[in-house]
Amino acid sequence: MEENNNENRINLDAPRWDQSSFSGRAKHFFSITNPLNLFASHDELEKAKELVKLYKSRKEPPGVTADQVWKAKWLYDSAFHPDTGEKMFLPGRMSAQVPFNMAITGFMLTFYKTAPAVIFWQWSNQTFNAVVNYTNSNKSSGENDSEQMKQLGKSYMIATGSATVTALALNQIIHKFPAILARFVPLVAVAAANCLNIPFMRSQELVKGITVFSKDGEKVGESKKAAKSAISQVVFSRIVMSCPSMILSPLLMARLEKGNLLKKYPRLSAPIQIIFVGFLLSFATPLCCAIFPQKSSMTVSKMEGDIKEKAEKMGLTKVYFNKGL
Repeated sequence: MEENNNENRINLDAPRWDQSSFSGRAKHFFSITNPLNLFASHDELEKAKELVKLYKSRKEPPGVTADQVWKAKWLYDSAFHPDTGEKMFLPGRMSAQVPFNMAITGFMLTFYKTAPAVIFWQWSNQTFNAVVNYTNSNKSSGENDSEQMKQLGKSYMIATGSATVTALALNQIIHKFPAILARFVPLVAVAAANCLNIPFMRSQELVKGITVFSKDGEKVGESKKAAKSAISQVVFSRIVMSCPSMILSPLLMARLEKGNLLKKYPRLSAPIQIIFVGFLLSFATPLCCAIFPQKSSMTVSKMEGDIKEKAEKMGLTKVYFNKGL
């Protein structure tokens, strides 16, 4: 292949595009959140896994191009867990984010007026979030599977409860305000759930800290301040990710409902809303994942005492860490 000498061999342990720029990060996340990856057959996924394995061991078949290697890498990353190498549960894959979220969010925004509908769709949303969180959890951490399930269960109950209570409470008082505001109740409920769900799901990171490294990958230590920064970035990204569909869609539907189309064909409301939400999520998901670098950084001066002292002895001015998704 064209990149076969040692100097130009692809580094499959790093993304294809420069992650120091927003555009590079956006291209990376567009590739791994692509819903078309869900249509790959079992054989296609296994072939992609095998090609990645062969390339890393420098035993790839002759004539394989760089584009073929990258395509296999993206397909592999979309379906197999990075720690275990096992195929992930389909709804929990990153490539499933847009199709599953567009359906759940679309129905959540359509059926927001009655208590049973609020409870069911908030439960559905948090159940999907729990599946995603568990599927993509760090399998190389010290927690065993039962500990992760216990933590996930607590997080699931808190997130579902907070989202449902928030939505029901707002629905009780929203009638005092203009009708359009009622359409934004799901957004407030989801934001409240994210503010509780993500920190609680990653509470062990806040207690024990997360590993920080030098730019060259040398371990410095475990930092609680880095954990706070990482979780804050993820919470912010998740909330911003939900804003376009949960703000623009209600405005669109409010306008359409004043026209003749939905008055004549009211059953079109849910399909129109789901399609529009899907369009917005197709861009919001990768772009919001790219707001912060996956390999985040903090200045050494902001680190806790022991980390700061060790980093300064190593001659570092910044330390780096994986913020998560």
